[in-house]
Amino acid sequence: MFMKTSRLLKLAILLLFFVSCDKREILYQSQDLVFVGEFTSGLEGPAVDREGNLYFVNPVHSGSVGKVDTQGNFSLFIEHLPEGSTANGIRFGKDQSMFLADYTGHNVLKVNIQTKAVSVYAHDSLLNQPNDLAICANGRMFASDPNWKQSTGQLWKVENNQFHLLANDMGTTNGVEVSPDEKTLYVNESVQRSVWAFDLDAEGNISNKRLFHQFEDFGMDGMRCDVDGNLYVTRHGKGTVAKLSPDGALLLEVQMKGKKPSNIAFGGKDGKTAYVTLQDRGFIETFRVEKAGRSFVK
Repeated sequence: MFMKTSRLLKLAILLLFFVSCDKREILYQSQDLVFVGEFTSGLEGPAVDREGNLYFVNPVHSGSVGKVDTQGNFSLFIEHLPEGSTANGIRFGKDQSMFLADYTGHNVLKVNIQTKAVSVYAHDSLLNQPNDLAICANGRMFASDPNWKQSTGQLWKVENNQFHLLANDMGTTNGVEVSPDEKTLYVNESVQRSVWAFDLDAEGNISNKRLFHQFEDFGMDGMRCDVDGNLYVTRHGKGTVAKLSPDGALLLEVQMKGKKPSNIAFGGKDGKTAYVTLQDRGFIETFRVEKAGRSFVK
């Protein structure tokens, strides 16, 4: 009787082990989320709203905004932005207003996601082409502003409906992000393959520019932080997303199915799902991570 009970106990333990292994999550493994059309050369700017819906720009055709709902259904959220406008980066404010970096109109656009009404939040003709946005808890934004022909770039603060120039002597500024404690601003230069860090004060001014990470090959595009301050950088042309520690060390690279990842956002119920737009495939790709994106900081 004892032998039979012992055998049953061992079987039960083995069964529990296999069930727990089955449920163990696989991290950093890319898979297709949804097909969003053949036109993907401008696919960019993923961002997730409070309800968990994913938005991105330029699916199907230039000047559009796409949406993937929480059930995985793709639709065109905005078919055409106002004439002369083409969006790139997307960020959401506390009130769930959508902000778009409009690189052809030299604007940051503001969208009411309930009515889909589009207005100009800030405009400045001195911009090259606002590319990506980062946003603080108080609504202050930062915009990268590359000049691809000259391999140069600028960096702007966007606040109270105005652009304020922070730096004009940079390389091709592209991805931009704020650390979880909002004391550091990160900006990358695609052509120069450099990621820079600045100290960020309470007024949104920058100082103490320093090299955060230097890649030896391939370009970079968008990037986002997790709650621990790790920085995820899309490697356009290499087909990976690099994870950098808060000290700038390369921790790992996630292999994507496509070769041209353009930007990244975090979402899902726990904030631990990464969504990546790619400019050479008709799919948005996704993978799971250990820590939630910084927008999930409570």
